[in-house]
Amino acid sequence: MTGPAIILLLAGLGAIAWVSARARAVRLQTAARATGRRDAVHSLPGYHGWYVALWTLIPAAIFLAVWANVAPGLVTQSVLADPAAQALPADGFARSAILGEARAIASGLQAGAFNPASEALVAPYRTAISEYGIAGAVLALILAFAGGAYAFTRIRPDFRARTRVERLVMMALLLASLLAIVTTLGIVASLLWESFRFFSMVNPIDFLFGFKWSPQSAAMGYGNDDAFGAIPLFWGTIFIGAIIAMIVAIPLGLMSAVYLTQYASPAVRKWMKPLLEVLAGVPTVVYGYFAALTVAPALRDFAVAIGIRGASSESALAAGLVMGVMIIPFVSSMADDSIAAVPQSMRDGSLAMGATTSETIKRVLVPAALPGVVGGVLLAVSRAIGETMIVVMAAGLAANLTLNPFASVTTVTTQIVQLLTGDQEFDSAKTLAAFALGLVLFVVTLLLNIVALRVVKKYREAYE
Repeated sequence: MTGPAIILLLAGLGAIAWVSARARAVRLQTAARATGRRDAVHSLPGYHGWYVALWTLIPAAIFLAVWANVAPGLVTQSVLADPAAQALPADGFARSAILGEARAIASGLQAGAFNPASEALVAPYRTAISEYGIAGAVLALILAFAGGAYAFTRIRPDFRARTRVERLVMMALLLASLLAIVTTLGIVASLLWESFRFFSMVNPIDFLFGFKWSPQSAAMGYGNDDAFGAIPLFWGTIFIGAIIAMIVAIPLGLMSAVYLTQYASPAVRKWMKPLLEVLAGVPTVVYGYFAALTVAPALRDFAVAIGIRGASSESALAAGLVMGVMIIPFVSSMADDSIAAVPQSMRDGSLAMGATTSETIKRVLVPAALPGVVGGVLLAVSRAIGETMIVVMAAGLAANLTLNPFASVTTVTTQIVQLLTGDQEFDSAKTLAAFALGLVLFVVTLLLNIVALRVVKKYREAYE
């Protein structure tokens, strides 16, 4: 029996269990009310239905999850006990290749055998897969019937089915929240471990404060003494994502939010706000093409025209400008919502005191909405720091420490992609440098969030 068939059958049993348990609970509760025992009814019939349905499904589902990992080993052991397996070679790699090919043919994943020795094992594999599949299905159905029968016998008017079901739901919600926490801890642990391996090969001081980034030279055996200085990468990330992009995104985003909330008519706002937010949905590779094919050449020609020497067709300015346009919706949307949430009484009070509309915006609305504006700016900075495609296509891969916006630079995320692209050995400093860069980026982002929370807390206290 196939996996989908078993799942559908169990789903059907769960539905039958829910209907039967609910009907029984309705009958018992009706009888209890008829005898005047209204206080004996604890839970609604639907909770009794869910209680029995969950007892029908959960034990069988847990068994199937365990069986899916145990059955392949049992199938292989059964095939190895067959006389046809006596001709298998002693070499472990060759034996595994033959067994894998025979299993793929027996499962229908492969049409024919490349190795003639696999043909003899196809029939034993089919037999074993069928037998263990039937055994797993039968055991799962037995568990489903047993669990459902046990829960069904507990149905009575005063049974606390609602408490049991809600407790199970709370456990499921707790597991869902813990999953995110455990995933974050796993990411941090992996970054710390691989970064520790990297720093055992490279001096952390040289990495954090060095001015030369050349991992290729280290990979070719020229030494690690000065090949992993990450200052040019940190500067490129700040220069593109936190300076140029923010110079574009923050004024335009904030001014568009002020216009849409304070000056635009409802008809204009109805069309302009969705059109502005469409920018956030454009794929980054499209922005990259636009930056590389349109913006970068135009900026290079402009630099040449005004007499700037060494202007490159891949520049920090091109990547930063396009990145700033991309993240305008992050600033605008958060600022829009925050300004719109400011109480109308604060606007009216400012205007009643004789302030103009612009003064009210500058001195009342924007300060009151500052927590939301800061949140939008931080979201935009995080988005800009993590951007890769635009930098690769428009800013280049050169690790330069320069203040010239028309020069080619690179960022931390771009170098992480470069270091982990292709077949890499995870015991070399060149590859492990990607994890060290990721750890630094993680720490910087964490510190930015902490500072932002302090700012938000300060102004929330001032305007509550």
